Amino acid sequence: MLMRMLRLQTTALCLALLALVTAGCGSLFDDSSSAGAASTQSPTWYKDVAPIVTRRCTGCHTSGGIAPFPLNSYESAQPFAGLMVERVKSGEMPPWHAVETADCKPRFPWKDDLRLSDAEKSVLERWAAAGAPAGDAGKPAALPSPPSLDLADRNMRVAMTSPYLVQGARDVFRCFSLPHEFTEDSWLTGLQVIPGNSKVVHHVLVWLDKDKRGDALARAEGSYECFGAPGFPSALLGAWAPGAMPMQTPADTALRVPKGSKIVINVHYHPTGGAAMDASSLDLRWTTKRPTYEALLALPGNAQNARSGLLPGPADPPTGPAFMIPAGVPDHTEGMDITVPPELIIPAKIFAVGTHMHYVGTDMRIEIDRAQRLGGAPPGEPMRECLLETPRWDFHWQRGYSFDASFDKLPTVMAGDVLRLRCQYDNTMQNRFVAQALKEQGLSAPREVRLGEQTLDEMCLGAFGIAFPARP
Repeated sequence: MLMRMLRLQTTALCLALLALVTAGCGSLFDDSSSAGAASTQSPTWYKDVAPIVTRRCTGCHTSGGIAPFPLNSYESAQPFAGLMVERVKSGEMPPWHAVETADCKPRFPWKDDLRLSDAEKSVLERWAAAGAPAGDAGKPAALPSPPSLDLADRNMRVAMTSPYLVQGARDVFRCFSLPHEFTEDSWLTGLQVIPGNSKVVHHVLVWLDKDKRGDALARAEGSYECFGAPGFPSALLGAWAPGAMPMQTPADTALRVPKGSKIVINVHYHPTGGAAMDASSLDLRWTTKRPTYEALLALPGNAQNARSGLLPGPADPPTGPAFMIPAGVPDHTEGMDITVPPELIIPAKIFAVGTHMHYVGTDMRIEIDRAQRLGGAPPGEPMRECLLETPRWDFHWQRGYSFDASFDKLPTVMAGDVLRLRCQYDNTMQNRFVAQALKEQGLSAPREVRLGEQTLDEMCLGAFGIAFPARP
């Protein structure tokens, strides 16, 4: 019922988030290190740089990982010193796209923020400029220990029914119906994906299958082709990317899983050009005790017309607003205002937020306007605030962002509030993602793009991790 009230678009999702309550590729620790202190001498690998790289990069850039090269030794990192500085300065690495802009300054910081501090950036720049010296290998700085990626107190680990052969050079999106069936109503509090082959598993989406429809689609092969969504109306439970911490709901908060449900995972494979086998699995933690708060990953957006919240745009037909991105336009915008209906009287807490588009997207901003909230102005909250902007949108590095604030101070959403989504697109060959997608489809020029689930379609979706008093 609540999902309907929030106008979820669960039939048209390819939300490679992900992981609304997880950390993305990398490991985070306290910033207090040798990187924080200015030095008149050139930084060296063993004393200054290795702790930063271990902290920020080796979640992906490790031997056998999905990154194209490892960075966990001086010998492997030294040739890439200049490239590391370039990618960090441009914001491409580490893959973190929640950026403060002139139009969007969120009230709260983010949990597990992957970005390097100014002091860390300075260390990398001075090290590269000095020729990337090794320093004294006999007196290395202590390296931070990576956090455990294991899900504590798991109930079970459920694996794919059979291994899947990944081959060729094109990305593959495949859905697998996992064999476990929940025998009673349950409350999910955590999950973690265990990649069977970290060289090819790029990211994973986890979907609830209440009616076991994934079994029919998978048939004897055990899996079926899909692009993000499982191919039927569903609810997102979580997402994973290399180096991700386990997805865990806030304290005394859980996701509802009805009796008889199964789980479908959508795996994005990034092949290496050869043949590779994968047999990924999923760790699950749940309880049968009802929590105080029910969690939900709500996905409002994808408005198709004015009635559903689509705002007038530059390419609309005479009949009114329509979601359409013209070919050859580098700066097209679609906007949507989604009003929370009066049924949602009790404020819900927003503990995480994310953006979602496809390959044409370049920038997305999510705001909330509480000016029309029933009952008047919310105490302690602004009437309008920006929750998130991702001005360097990259489909291949999607994730969710969790607010670093106590539960009572988290932003709220309730009846009368307006969720304002603004999506920017570049539908030209100058957009390298568009060029690559067209090439894979055998096309040489951009085409008109509309809403849809396929590679050359588009979306404009907000992703909200919300918590509200648990229903009976």
